[in-house]
Amino acid sequence: MNKIKSIIIDDEPLAIEVIENLASQIPFLEVIGRFQNPVDAIFFLQNNNVDLVFCDIEMPEINGIEVMKNLEKPPLFIIITAFRDFAIDSFELGVFDYLVKPVRLDRFLKAVNRVNQFINLKNQSEVHKINDDRIFIKSEGKLVKILLNEIVYIEAQGDYLKLVLKDHSYTTQVTMKSLEEILISQSFYRVQRSFIINIESVRSLHGNIVELTTGVKITMAPNKREELLQLLGAK
Repeated sequence: MNKIKSIIIDDEPLAIEVIENLASQIPFLEVIGRFQNPVDAIFFLQNNNVDLVFCDIEMPEINGIEVMKNLEKPPLFIIITAFRDFAIDSFELGVFDYLVKPVRLDRFLKAVNRVNQFINLKNQSEVHKINDDRIFIKSEGKLVKILLNEIVYIEAQGDYLKLVLKDHSYTTQVTMKSLEEILISQSFYRVQRSFIINIESVRSLHGNIVELTTGVKITMAPNKREELLQLLGAK
């Protein structure tokens, strides 16, 4: 079993000891670092592979929210604090869970089990090509069949992709590159870093703006216009 590598950030030694004790009771969890100084933790995170961070919010030099903001690609964060007031700000930043001290073992276990499920799902293939007209994606814990001609566009949203269909949308955790490789022989074109469009869904072009049949307008990269015109048969 691959263990989840975690660190603890808290300016109080006793709080670190409590979380480490809870973590020691979880077979798939490994604590590889303990930090009272959040700045030291930031440097550690920038130079080591860490899956999960248990982090306090109120600390002298820099708070837990600022720790996340200082990381280009932050790992999963579980905030553990005596303060409830930061919950909304934390979730808006993508905090995985928010635990209020004193933390009970059952609540701690629930949080890390969710992390474990999330990481396992992330490590599995999220897209399965069936044939030239359909794929299966994992979305919200289930496999969903997607007919390719129903896709209007695909948008990158952080670690996720949003597949927008004619009458619905799905979110799945897969890289844009891997999905682009699956769709390479189909009528799809990557117009910029964050968007792949279905060429059949193009309604109009105006300069570098592509308008799709749903009314969505996407700004494409300047060097993509000529190739898109060729694919549309407009040149």
